[in-house]
Amino acid sequence: MESLAFKQVDVFTQKPFFGNPVAVVLGAAGLSSADMQRIAAWTNLSETTFVLPPSFPDADYKLKIFTPRQELSFAGHPTIGSAHAVLESGMAAARDGRLRQECLAGIIELEIDMAPKGNRIFLQVPQPKISVLQETCARQLIRSLGVRGDAAPTALRVDVGVVWLVADLGASDAVAMLNPNLDQVHSLSADTQAAGITVFGRARDADARLHVRSFAPILGVAEDPVCGSGNASVAAYLLHTGLIREIGSEYLARQGMALGRAGAVAVRVRENEIHIGGFAVTCVDGRLRIL
Repeated sequence: MESLAFKQVDVFTQKPFFGNPVAVVLGAAGLSSADMQRIAAWTNLSETTFVLPPSFPDADYKLKIFTPRQELSFAGHPTIGSAHAVLESGMAAARDGRLRQECLAGIIELEIDMAPKGNRIFLQVPQPKISVLQETCARQLIRSLGVRGDAAPTALRVDVGVVWLVADLGASDAVAMLNPNLDQVHSLSADTQAAGITVFGRARDADARLHVRSFAPILGVAEDPVCGSGNASVAAYLLHTGLIREIGSEYLARQGMALGRAGAVAVRVRENEIHIGGFAVTCVDGRLRIL
């Protein structure tokens, strides 16, 4: 019976079970896409990744990313968690503090940031593609989240390899109190060809500037605990609307409290390039049996 190295990594936290877990299967070149999708459905995490040899000489490894229902071209927390697993396992080594990951979205640049509390892994987000959501869809977005009132905030469709519908709800309390209708979120996601809805509000604590939540029932994920691509899309929203001047070009976003988590996503905007990062910790380290 064949087995493959397997890790479950908690991302955007240094405390196990407080971030967003990703399952990482190492040395997965012998698996078919159907095998990968079956394993991802079995782990039932928001994403499961598979590490393969790179197709391009300038990449350190290739990553395939699956939700329980489909393959993704890019996702933030799986990229960071997989980089952590690759480094920890010795499958690749950082060169001058950098890694290059190949995925369907292209080559993703990663930077290993030596912080006083440990290493944080940052990735450069693919160039966002942004369009304004029509007012009727924006109203549908607000209704699907259970927000009262007729006012529809500016909502953008942001494509960073994963497509999110992004809206600013003002204050963190409005974000924390959401009780979404997942059937309506699913319907709107299908109509707009998006993974789901990500919303944000201003946080009041000393550390985080924003409170973020992400809902993606169309991917089999009712609420993503701590979403890298969602936070990348929020940063793209801030750049597009000019709100980045209010929030700042470097900030921390919190996410996951509604699910008993305490995720922290670091965001850096450098000359219109978006970088997101965070800590990661391995919670499970073993072998995955493959029949």
